[in-house]
Amino acid sequence: MQIRIFFLLFLLSLFSNAYSELLNYQFLPSKFNSSSFMKVKILDAKELVFDSNIRELSALAFKNTTLYALSDRGYLYHFDLEIIKEKITKVTLKKSFELKNSKGNSLKKSKTDSEGLYFKGDDLLISFEHKSRVMLYNLNGVAKNKVKIHKKLRNLKNYKKKNRGLEAVAYSSKYGVITAPEVPLKGEKREEHTLYTKKNSYTFRADGSITALEFIAEDELLILERDMSFLSLKAVINLSKVTLSSNRSNGCKKEILARFDIREGWGVDNFEGLTKLSENKFLMVSDDNANPFQKTVLVYFELLK
Repeated sequence: MQIRIFFLLFLLSLFSNAYSELLNYQFLPSKFNSSSFMKVKILDAKELVFDSNIRELSALAFKNTTLYALSDRGYLYHFDLEIIKEKITKVTLKKSFELKNSKGNSLKKSKTDSEGLYFKGDDLLISFEHKSRVMLYNLNGVAKNKVKIHKKLRNLKNYKKKNRGLEAVAYSSKYGVITAPEVPLKGEKREEHTLYTKKNSYTFRADGSITALEFIAEDELLILERDMSFLSLKAVINLSKVTLSSNRSNGCKKEILARFDIREGWGVDNFEGLTKLSENKFLMVSDDNANPFQKTVLVYFELLK
């Protein structure tokens, strides 16, 4: 009995120390003398070096000091996030859940590519890239119900590829659930993205693939777009503000707030997740693709007025 108790305590100790180090990360170009760039200020950047099987973090949500992180392997993590004097000082795993269906069963492998995360009340909306859909989950990772989305998004044949599905999701009381495919659907203009609510759609100029959405204000969305090509060594991350409006003949107004280009010295990685921490402060995360040459990086930044 004592051996069994010791073994359980040992496993718990491993679980409660889910990363080995929280390292400083050089996100700003070394030549910069200021942390402000365009319309953002970089407050901090940290690399998370895990000593457990936590990989491919693709989405974030934040509430009451808890950072919720979604792996595209079909896992939901609860982290205790501590920020002191605008520096990330602690990211400690509290809970870990495998996503389950409404019956409490594990998802089929073809349905585990979870990519987008956003709070709706006390529950979490999760969008999926493969078998594209949006589901409502409780905080323990168990599905409650499927969310009805725009009719164009329900037909899987409309997507360019099976891994170009619903990468991002957001929610507000005014617009309801809003989501977007990573790249435009078949038959749509390549240079325009479309955001979809249940019944409406909003277009804007594309500057990469959509990987995350976050409301800034009632009618303003912060859009994270990724423009990467490993063959050409291109890696650009764009943060833009899109004002939702159906009155413009050329689509919604879009303003690029920051453009991070690896060729200009920025520490760009595969950024896919985004969440608001306070009124104008945000956190984004990179998906390491389970690749030893990529990193899990958190970048904490402020939007400048």
